[in-house]
Amino acid sequence: MAVPAVFFGLFFAYPVAAIVERGLHVDGVWRLGRILDVLGEADVRHVLWFTVWQALASTALTLLVALPGAYVFARLEFPGKQVLRAAVTVPFVLPTVVVGTAFLAVVGRGGLLDDLWGVRLDTTVWAILLAHVFFNYAVVVRTVGGLWAQLDPRQEEAARMLGASRLAAWRKVTLPALGPAVAAAALMVFLFTFTSFGVVQILGGPGFSTLEVEIYRQTAQIFDLSTAAVLTIVQFAAVGLILLVHAWTVRRRESALRLVDAAHTARPPRGAGQRALLGLVLATVAVLILLPLGVLVQRSLQAPGGFGFAYYRALGDADGGTFLVPPIEAVWNSLRYALAATAVALLIGGLAAAALTRRAGRLVRGFDALLMLPLGVSAVTVGFGFLITLDEPPLDLRQSWWLVPLAQALVGVPFVVRTMLPVLRAVDGRLREAAAVLGASPLRAWREVDLPMVRRALLIAAGFAFAVSLGEFGATVFIARPDNPTLPVAVARLLGRAGDLNYGQAMALSTVLMVVCAVCLLLLERIRPARAQTGEF
Repeated sequence: MAVPAVFFGLFFAYPVAAIVERGLHVDGVWRLGRILDVLGEADVRHVLWFTVWQALASTALTLLVALPGAYVFARLEFPGKQVLRAAVTVPFVLPTVVVGTAFLAVVGRGGLLDDLWGVRLDTTVWAILLAHVFFNYAVVVRTVGGLWAQLDPRQEEAARMLGASRLAAWRKVTLPALGPAVAAAALMVFLFTFTSFGVVQILGGPGFSTLEVEIYRQTAQIFDLSTAAVLTIVQFAAVGLILLVHAWTVRRRESALRLVDAAHTARPPRGAGQRALLGLVLATVAVLILLPLGVLVQRSLQAPGGFGFAYYRALGDADGGTFLVPPIEAVWNSLRYALAATAVALLIGGLAAAALTRRAGRLVRGFDALLMLPLGVSAVTVGFGFLITLDEPPLDLRQSWWLVPLAQALVGVPFVVRTMLPVLRAVDGRLREAAAVLGASPLRAWREVDLPMVRRALLIAAGFAFAVSLGEFGATVFIARPDNPTLPVAVARLLGRAGDLNYGQAMALSTVLMVVCAVCLLLLERIRPARAQTGEF
């Protein structure tokens, strides 16, 4: 546990604490009264209200739309299921700036709806809510569906044999068992929408701002570190509370259920009801997820001279304004950064998961919650904290190539832990003890006992860490150098400049990133075990 603790202390707690200290500790005096002053401002109260309101609305809408999908993916077998499962996960691993770009191509000025019916939603809250559903659909499908697939269907069948209707059997047997998973999924969706940045930044306009967007504005545009520090504290407290509740729901889910092999519960749709539900879910996925991604591709090919690859060819040219290098360099930079970040995330996350498996108690549960904090704490704060803390020996990393992968690894570690932990807990500890009795060292015991059993989970963890590292934007936007931009940063910079060429290049880069993520997720689906562990994303 020591290595992960030191890593999070140096590259997470230290930068965040430094930002807070810089904002509230002025001229040797702690100005804690500044907290009440900031929270008393009408603009800040509006930001807080909108942040909470849109997160609640996004969570409710996501559950409403995605729960039927969770059932279909868990209990029904149909052609193309693996491909479709990978497709619905693509939005989640895309950077939020690309998600905003995809919806901008559908609902924005000159978008699909504008072309067909003259409808534009780019500055309304509905665009933000729909984009959040698009982004978080996979969270509900995988979290709830993963557990639903392992629930023994014979329990519901027994209730029906005793005279209960299909609805009553589902309400009294299945729903209570799914409750912890639904609660966990709702909390995670609320967490991601509460800290939404790229989606709101692109679609919201000046009238809509979440805490994350306001922290960025106060830090990067107004340079008011005092206000940014207060907002960071508020967000940190809210995220900490959400994660505590989430940890409680996860413990309930792990201890209260008896599960069966997921491979034995999925069946082809039977009856008109199941076929109609399958059709409804497929239509929802087509309109809500595949349509924005398809429009993204279409916009990247729609050049002024007609359909073609003009925007892709333009990625090889440097204009000296937006970039110091051709935009295509962002692709190779992102791949290199993501590979390095994945290696770090696997090392830190693997060690953390192993420590959590072998120990118990409140300290361990607290450390488990700490590992999740990078998903909810302002990435903007972390990125800016890197700049002002990692600038002196022995941690003078501001000019180091490793600065970006380290920031990306912070986001990848939680996915590694959440994927590895259930599998490691399923390994019988007596096997390790037997290996030790036979003279095996701890390293050899891990290599010959644990590794063969967790190899597939390790590959899945690596795939998710790689995909989310590719899409990290909030911290990278501060620390990526102009001569080494990443894909999300390049997309944001292109969208920030006027002109059809910049817009087309942004769409082309977004499409490249989408294809890379889709291929990665499709490979994960092929190595994903038939029996998914509870809680595996």
